[in-house]
Amino acid sequence: MTELVLADGRTLDLRLAGPEGAPALVYVHGTPSSGAFPSDIGAAALARGMRLVSWSRAGYSTSSRRAGRSVADSVTDAAEVLDRLGIESACAVGWSGGGPHVLACAALLPDRFRAVASLAGVAPYLESQGTLDWFAGMGQDNLDEFGASLEGEAEVRAYLAPLGAELRTITADGIVGSMGSLLPEADRAHLTGAFGDELAQDFREAVEVSIDGWVDDDLAFTREWGFDLESIGVPVTVWQGSDDLMVPFAHGEWLAAAIPGANARLLPGDGHLSIAVGRAAEIVDDLLARG
Repeated sequence: MTELVLADGRTLDLRLAGPEGAPALVYVHGTPSSGAFPSDIGAAALARGMRLVSWSRAGYSTSSRRAGRSVADSVTDAAEVLDRLGIESACAVGWSGGGPHVLACAALLPDRFRAVASLAGVAPYLESQGTLDWFAGMGQDNLDEFGASLEGEAEVRAYLAPLGAELRTITADGIVGSMGSLLPEADRAHLTGAFGDELAQDFREAVEVSIDGWVDDDLAFTREWGFDLESIGVPVTVWQGSDDLMVPFAHGEWLAAAIPGANARLLPGDGHLSIAVGRAAEIVDDLLARG
């Protein structure tokens, strides 16, 4: 873990692995989470000789907050990280809440990102009105959370505050109890092994300083994203599982239809966690082939 001081004085919690000068894979984490690499995706990338680059988004872990940020605003941080590391172009994968942010990179930095993957990524709330029932199929916890975000910052912060306190000490055994309405059997099966400990650590790191990143993500998802999905010209693969209770299957279908030329990997039986854990090698190979 490295503290990167940005040009505007904010800091990012930067994570790096693999050889300098190797083809880069940027990992964009979920909501809430930290910049720690998922072990399966990380291992697949390193086995293929890639360099891993990730950071905790503004307000998460030890990264400085950027209050009022939109999804598009994250692109300036991505560009500065690549510049500082001397990386001309990269592939990128965004999981869950990282999906919108990786799509922003594809739309706004097409000269820097050769191909991107959205794993169980949420669709835009405002831009999909009238064409997507955004809440249909979500577990009750997410219905409550995003309902609060639509009410405003004070409301979503009040909703998330006790959850953040719980996540600061959560263990793998506690995840099912805390997030039961969001976990189909496909996902629960992965929480009994090492991945459960890894996910719990990511949750703890995400909120160790504050819940600001979580609050700002939820607000950004339900406001204007700040870019046009139809403007994306780089290769995009949309990965979505049919059994996902955090980000429903219809979100993946909607994104695949909205992004020009998107490669749709809409998979029966996969959930929100299983799609990344069980398909890591496929995801990395697809990025390399398309980028």
